[in-house]
Amino acid sequence: MTVLVDINVLLDVFQNRQPHYVDSAIVVDSITRGSLSGVCPSHGIATLYYMMEKHGTSADAAAAVDTILKHFDVIGLHKADWLAARSLNITDLEDAAVAQAALLAGAAFILTRNVRDFANSSVPAMTPSDFIHRFLPPP
Repeated sequence: MTVLVDINVLLDVFQNRQPHYVDSAIVVDSITRGSLSGVCPSHGIATLYYMMEKHGTSADAAAAVDTILKHFDVIGLHKADWLAARSLNITDLEDAAVAQAALLAGAAFILTRNVRDFANSSVPAMTPSDFIHRFLPPP
């Protein structure tokens, strides 16, 4: 199964943001172990680097990006995709871009903590916790 992982989930892991860290880390770990296929929108990589460097170090930011590039597929949007994202009934452009990237990637779900932001997405959104309880086998 392929899932698109929203930047807030990645930041939970790389910045050890509590109380969300554990569930987000389970999802990312499932991707790095290869039991789940993960996708990151290309614009999210720059945001990840920026946030990691702003609240940490350049080395931490580079390590986070390297992890994503090693274990996740990356999907970029071209002009037609941005136009499609703009036409979605999603008010936040970044969320619309995530929804469009998920559609292009053939993702089954968008994993995010902001599920309601994706109410009008054609790819359903769910929290990492809900995803774990529905789809991942217990350890």
